Amino acid sequence: MRVWAKIGFLSFGGPAGQIALMHRELVQTRRWIDEARFLHALNYCMLLPGPEAQQLATYIGWLMHRIRGGVIAGLFFVLPGFLAILGLSLVYVEFGNIPAVAAVFFGLKAAVLAIVIEAVLRISKRALKRRWLVWVSVSAFIAIFFFEVPFPAVVGIMGLVGFMGSRFFPEHFPSPASDAEIKTQHTVIGQLAAEGKLGHTLPSLRRTVATLTVFGILWGGAVLLLLLTFGRSSVYVNEAIFFSKAAVVTFGGAYSVLSYIAQQAVEVFHWLAPGEMLDGLGLAETTPGPLILVVQFVGFLGAYRQPGALPPIWGGVLGAVITVWVTFVPCFLWIFVGAPYIEALRGNRWLHAALSTITAAVVGVIANLSLWFGLHVLFQEIDERRYGVLRVLVPVGASLNGPAAALVILASLMVFRLKLALPTTLAASAALGVVWHLFA
Repeated sequence: MRVWAKIGFLSFGGPAGQIALMHRELVQTRRWIDEARFLHALNYCMLLPGPEAQQLATYIGWLMHRIRGGVIAGLFFVLPGFLAILGLSLVYVEFGNIPAVAAVFFGLKAAVLAIVIEAVLRISKRALKRRWLVWVSVSAFIAIFFFEVPFPAVVGIMGLVGFMGSRFFPEHFPSPASDAEIKTQHTVIGQLAAEGKLGHTLPSLRRTVATLTVFGILWGGAVLLLLLTFGRSSVYVNEAIFFSKAAVVTFGGAYSVLSYIAQQAVEVFHWLAPGEMLDGLGLAETTPGPLILVVQFVGFLGAYRQPGALPPIWGGVLGAVITVWVTFVPCFLWIFVGAPYIEALRGNRWLHAALSTITAAVVGVIANLSLWFGLHVLFQEIDERRYGVLRVLVPVGASLNGPAAALVILASLMVFRLKLALPTTLAASAALGVVWHLFA
């Protein structure tokens, strides 16, 4: 619980930063899980709707400590961000934006960029051990960054390439690690495997049905309870139904559905004013937790302004809780139902080849997220130019954010040269951000 709470409070920077943090903490520092198993889990989570980093946390928690471990890991990954956005939402409706908060997050962004760059380099060294996998990673990056191909499509295509390639050119694909090899690895997972304590990772039809039933009640029962309590026309029921639908179609991360959510929330339900969606996105980008928590801000404002019989503040809080509930309950469902079957197929040579290729593609996906994040940290204006299906993002040189660039350099020195601990780097960068805003 302490480790997952720490990860939850430090999980800034969107999926790239969060995956980097988990890799550093769980694979390198604590040796809870080996590299291959970490990437195997990540590949599966990349194929699911919803926030892949939160689902990866849930997967690893489940792998080590069954369902209670998955619940703890997934819950603590979301809870700090939920509390932060809830607090900032209350401040937003009462006082508007607070400069001091913006100053802290200004510094944090610089540190996160340095951490993400370090993670891309570290993961690529381990995942791209063959030259053709480097080309897979580069191809994935080009497809997403320049041609805006949805990354589920990229991942699916690369998985098919790996699957077919292993059948016709098996000598070019690594073999999956055997159970004997896993048991000899000096990791917590390897020790649990050696002691025969991973029985819960075996598929069970009875457990699958029970899990579907329980989470069906938690998900659908919550919507039914709201319907019986507040009526079909209430904002609470509308939010529960709308965000339940959004949770099922969020393939490709939060950005893939934000335009749809913004359009519906502003034009159809009238929960927000047009510019307020950007304010919510700013809060979600600079607080810990998954970026999809921007929907919590939407749910809060919608219920705050249409609270029904409740006081506006309590209506907003209830709207935030409802939105987060129906967004993340499905995430736990996908893991607890699907992960045992993914684990059972881990030793399959063809599947291993497909997932190895997906791993290479995921490096390109993370590189794309990192570059996008870096451009928006370092430049205030970015031109988007179109040449047919080709999209090119060109930063406006005159809009270079000098203080942000200086903080990124200092944070990079902390990460690469001084090898400071992650909390120390984040705290120092946040403090430098505050100092800059005080004397600017």
